[in-house]
Amino acid sequence: MYNRGLETLSRQYIFLFVIIFCVTLLGCEVGPDYQYPEPPKTKAYTSMPLPMKSGEVKKGEEKSQEFVILDHISRQWWILFKSEKLNQLIRQGLLRNPSLQAAQAALRQAEENLNAGIGGLLPNVNAQIGATRQKESATAFGLSSSPSTFNLYNASLNVSFQPDIFGALRRQVEALGAVVDNKRFELEATYLTLTANIVTMAIREASLRSQIQVTQDLIRAQEKQLQILQTQFKAGSVSEIEVLTQETLVNQTKATLPPLATSLAQTRHTLATLIGDLPTEADIPSLYLTDIHLPAELPLTVPSSLIRHRPDIKAAEALLREANAQIGIAQGNMFPQLTLTGSVGDISNKYHNLFTSSSNVWSIASQLLQPIFQGGTLLAKEKAASAGYDKMFAQYRQTVLHAFQEVADVLHALVEDANRCKFLAKAEKSARHSLTISQKQYQLGAIAFSTLLTAERYYLQTSISRIQAEAARYADTAALFQALGGDCFALELEQQTQEINSEKSASKENAS
Repeated sequence: MYNRGLETLSRQYIFLFVIIFCVTLLGCEVGPDYQYPEPPKTKAYTSMPLPMKSGEVKKGEEKSQEFVILDHISRQWWILFKSEKLNQLIRQGLLRNPSLQAAQAALRQAEENLNAGIGGLLPNVNAQIGATRQKESATAFGLSSSPSTFNLYNASLNVSFQPDIFGALRRQVEALGAVVDNKRFELEATYLTLTANIVTMAIREASLRSQIQVTQDLIRAQEKQLQILQTQFKAGSVSEIEVLTQETLVNQTKATLPPLATSLAQTRHTLATLIGDLPTEADIPSLYLTDIHLPAELPLTVPSSLIRHRPDIKAAEALLREANAQIGIAQGNMFPQLTLTGSVGDISNKYHNLFTSSSNVWSIASQLLQPIFQGGTLLAKEKAASAGYDKMFAQYRQTVLHAFQEVADVLHALVEDANRCKFLAKAEKSARHSLTISQKQYQLGAIAFSTLLTAERYYLQTSISRIQAEAARYADTAALFQALGGDCFALELEQQTQEINSEKSASKENAS
């Protein structure tokens, strides 16, 4: 049926279809072509030169760090902390975190929308078959005859095509492609944020556990000292005031434990959420600062390459491309729109005559639509698209500025963290030594009890401060990796998820 029908079409019409299709593929595209924004010209992240540079750190110094210039940041940057417990938490988060799964689904959705947009550039071909039974009266046509009932069968192949001569449809596909890139980069940002949050929460838990441990050690020492005072009070060598003061100190120190325990529980609840589990079901190992190693080398990329590494910058740039394409779409709607339609088929009142030569019908048509007056709507939409591009460009610049601010902030914090940790480590060492001497001197009666209390208080304060400073240094190290971004997160995420699933399946098989 279709071959016979197509033969009836004139060669001139077929040639016209071919010419218009070629013009569509090679035709112009209205609207401005996208221009990539120039990267910042700066050669440094901070106004002051960084004091820590490669080769200036003593190799024997404990927990020293140095900056190393790299082209890109590894996607598995957290392995530099050398903690298997931390690695396990991140593997669980990458496998089960709902936010990451939502970002993956959003990317798939954008990809399918792009495929649908590409399909709109091609002709639409539809097959149709139907059967109708109806009753007609000749009276409607001014004739006098009795009504007749008959059947009508039809089968046809319909083709419609809107040539994209001025490129408006191609601009729509360009916009959809930019949306796909935006979702891909948002997936990278989600990946990076998730891993950084897990590392930060793990460091926080380790810090809180270390603070609790130091506090408990001090409480045991204070209780031991209280027992000594109580014995001395019974012997009449000390006053009751000294015993009551020590009891007060013990209870004050114990009072610092509940807030720490609350913070620890909340941190573990946050970790459970990050790895996609309920707080009651999450299998989270206990972490201490001794379980996490401070990376000796801090990566540092050149400032001009930051816009290629930060996923939030790349996502904002993709939206800028989408806004630029919208200008072309708005301008394309002002130009003529040509629509070509054609159909070939058979129609008969008897189904066994449906595919005979006498039942064959065909048609071909064209329609040209040129907007003339629409109350300024099309011009207003073009101006709105241009304003949308200006808005996205300003937001892109703001994203770039914010990214450079984050890197500068964390670099400055890392330098000061190193200094603070160094000073507090010395202070803790001195406070511990002072407390040991004060305890011995008090037992010998060489110093007053108030001096011993002061030494205990200083030691607790400096120990807690040292732990907090060390945890801040760990967290700022993780923040540096996050601030600098990374390469190929989304491209390798699916492969990494498959590896995690394979490991999980293998573990279940071994268990069975």
